[in-house]
Amino acid sequence: GILHEDLRLLLETSMPAKKKKALLGVADAKIGAAILEELGYQCQTGGVVAEILRGIRLHFHALVKGLTAQSASKAQLGLGHSYSRAKVKFNVNRVDNMIIQSISLLDQLDKDINTFSMRVREWYGYHFPELIKIVSENYTYCRLAKFIGNRRELSEESLEGLEEIVMDGAKAQAILEASRSSMGMDISPLDLINIESFSSRVISLSEYRRGLQEYLRSKMSQVAPSLSALIGEVVGARLISHAGSLTNLAKYPASTVQILGAEKALFRALKTRGNTPKYGLIFHSTFIGRAAAKNKGRISRYLANKCTIASR
Repeated sequence: GILHEDLRLLLETSMPAKKKKALLGVADAKIGAAILEELGYQCQTGGVVAEILRGIRLHFHALVKGLTAQSASKAQLGLGHSYSRAKVKFNVNRVDNMIIQSISLLDQLDKDINTFSMRVREWYGYHFPELIKIVSENYTYCRLAKFIGNRRELSEESLEGLEEIVMDGAKAQAILEASRSSMGMDISPLDLINIESFSSRVISLSEYRRGLQEYLRSKMSQVAPSLSALIGEVVGARLISHAGSLTNLAKYPASTVQILGAEKALFRALKTRGNTPKYGLIFHSTFIGRAAAKNKGRISRYLANKCTIASR
């Protein structure tokens, strides 16, 4: 809808001097209005103009000197390519693609780390079963399994290292005492090497997950600062991922944002004429967690309202 300099020059050189008599056919109504406003030519859009322009487009190569049908189709193809390339390039600047990928990877990593940690617990539990009762946190358990190795080699000298891992003197002491009176079976050095290398893998995965979360936090603060300030980076990223893009999320009404992620429950409720769900992914926000049971639905509606404003 903006009158370009080249177009202005073309019109000024080609149109007759008497502006009143000339009638200009324009395909786009907005450009027509701009021409009328800036140059004063009477413009007509739609109706017969569209038909004439269709004819010109069809026989364009015959109307322009030195232009063949083949070179016209090549020009069209080139234009199509450059248009698509510009759209893709524009897409690269829309960093919400990166957010969608990283939140999906984060969820996948959570599942994998959980599964692998359970495997380490079972495997190392044959040798030192008491450790599970003392340390329940997965990452710390894997670090301990790697650090302790053979429990018979634990001594007072290892206390400092244990304390550094568990961040608790009493727990470190308890681990040392448990290792002395443990019911676990003896384990060969080869088995221990395998357990330790697997524990190292789980530890490195956990550390990578932490780095990924930081990356997600920085991306969210760039792309959707208002949304992440309101409901946190992870929930915000999940909403964006579920909607497909930040633009899509911004287009949704608050009622849709409220139940994003609870589609199954919604359609089941509509089918059975039961109660529709009050919240979807938004439930993981701390606001809803802190609210009393009777106010959860009300808070989620209010929060969804604010989320739509924030994403816009």
